[in-house]
Amino acid sequence: MAKNSTPPTPVPDTAWLGRGRHLGPEPERDVRRNLIALKAARVIDDYLDLDPVEAARSTDLYPRDETADPGPHARRVFEARWRVADGVTVRAQLTTYDPESRRTDGDGVAWVLAAEAERAWQAAWPSPATVFWPDSDHVAWDHDAVPEVRVRAANHLPKDDHEVRRLLRACHRQSWFIHVVVHEAMTPDALGRQPVTAFLPPSLRHRVVEHRATPEQALIADFALKRELGVGIPRGGAVVLPPSTAVAGYEAERFTVRNVFLDGTEPTELLDRIKEFAALPLPLPADAEPVLTRLRQGWHLFTPDEELVHAKAMVTRYAKALEAMTASCDLYREAAESALAALAEATGGTGAPQAPSPAAAPPKQESSPLRALTRTFGLFRGASDPQGKGADT
Repeated sequence: MAKNSTPPTPVPDTAWLGRGRHLGPEPERDVRRNLIALKAARVIDDYLDLDPVEAARSTDLYPRDETADPGPHARRVFEARWRVADGVTVRAQLTTYDPESRRTDGDGVAWVLAAEAERAWQAAWPSPATVFWPDSDHVAWDHDAVPEVRVRAANHLPKDDHEVRRLLRACHRQSWFIHVVVHEAMTPDALGRQPVTAFLPPSLRHRVVEHRATPEQALIADFALKRELGVGIPRGGAVVLPPSTAVAGYEAERFTVRNVFLDGTEPTELLDRIKEFAALPLPLPADAEPVLTRLRQGWHLFTPDEELVHAKAMVTRYAKALEAMTASCDLYREAAESALAALAEATGGTGAPQAPSPAAAPPKQESSPLRALTRTFGLFRGASDPQGKGADT
């Protein structure tokens, strides 16, 4: 019997997601300097620099969710807002983290970035990464979560075949980036050693990691790819690696390029395959979901109009809360008055239960003052328990 499998949640077509590590000494300083410069140049409309505790406070228009908290290892939260073509607003949030378990002092500071536009994302728009991080080779913000892998570089595969397989496996399971492996048919010159990803549009450029196999690694790379990911690589060609979860539209043959000339010219066919891959409904990584939630539900950088909407929504919310509290107080008062009346009936106003008169007929059970008192206290208890859990005790 076939198992029912839930299709993976795709990355929203309005979103841009990234995760990496900054290996420099002062990552937050690099972000601040870049944001200050871009705001002064009117490239961005505004930005915020928040302490994680402050960022976790509820300032949004929607009910809070625990995933909107940046977490105990967060260092800083930065927000920025800018406009792209046709005045489309983009909101982005960058959070820096201390590693949960530091392997070496060179692990650096981890970061996650989520950006979302008012309509479907366009590859030609500015890269959110270079809104927060300086677009300079001297600032090492572009290291993947997988060690020894950079975004803006041609990363040569390890010499050992076991290490090649380990690296490919880690990239497939842990990385948020798109990965491409290129085999060098012959040792390239200085122009050919430049990453081919530099030819990609700005927003796509910082979503792609390029791996290089040297001429003598043709068999090693092909074997490792087939063994780990089920795809091969032709000599002098390239392949876009499959996503972590199978998606409609990905076929290894479709995303394999037979010839890539590493001479400094634009490798059009390979770039087209990368763009086509990026347009697929790629699965949303499980650890990216809370990052996107924080952007949507933990946003702080409002425009004046948004502040007004926010204030009105908060007034409405507080009014409803006050109305509920008032209704609850009324229930408490009514229950207390009923309890006092029942107590007076049961005690004759003396505070002690009265003995029934011998000549009087015994009252019916349902009209007994003591039963009325018990029922009243039950109502009182029910008023204090909105869920009704204590009403039947």
